[in-house]
Amino acid sequence: MAVNIDTVYQRVLSIANKEQRGYITPLEFNLLANQVQMDIFEQYFYDINQFGRLPGNDTQYSDMLNILEEKISIFERVDQPFGVVGGAGTLPNHYRMGALFWNVGGDQNEIELVNNKEVRLFNQTPLAMPSEARPVYVKTAERIIQIFPDTITGDITCNFIAAPAKVIWGYDVINGKALYNAGTSIDFELHESEETSLVMKVLELAGIIMNK
Repeated sequence: MAVNIDTVYQRVLSIANKEQRGYITPLEFNLLANQVQMDIFEQYFYDINQFGRLPGNDTQYSDMLNILEEKISIFERVDQPFGVVGGAGTLPNHYRMGALFWNVGGDQNEIELVNNKEVRLFNQTPLAMPSEARPVYVKTAERIIQIFPDTITGDITCNFIAAPAKVIWGYDVINGKALYNAGTSIDFELHESEETSLVMKVLELAGIIMNK
């Protein structure tokens, strides 16, 4: 499902040379390639928001929401465990966090995300106070959370969207020329249908650099 980074680089070089736009070094390409990958990846979430407001269609392979969800599914991580001590835990590295669950007695109790103001109000109201049947959590830092009540420990899992791995066009310099090294390269993790978009967007950014 991945997009080969050497394929993208060779197409970028071929088009840039054809248009007499100059040579794009491996260092420049790697910087641009990572920016483009994240731009495309982030656009998925905006597009889902937009297409979610429109009526879909009954065609299995052309409904835009289905297509976008398929592209994002590559990065979905489900039921990922992480440790909690005294209600405090560190979330796994993620791009966007989904639901948290406390798995106890064969059941999955969802742990609801609330803000600090809400948890203070809950703790002051006996009927709304968080319990093991209705736990909540707040984020105290980017990846640090506090679960209420703090008696909840053990099997805690979460669902999240991971960020694409940083791409690298690896190479060895032989006789003054950079030659592709598959062993040190990291391909794009985006869906293979994004290959043309990757080429075109790298060229757009490279054109700005070369014009300068």
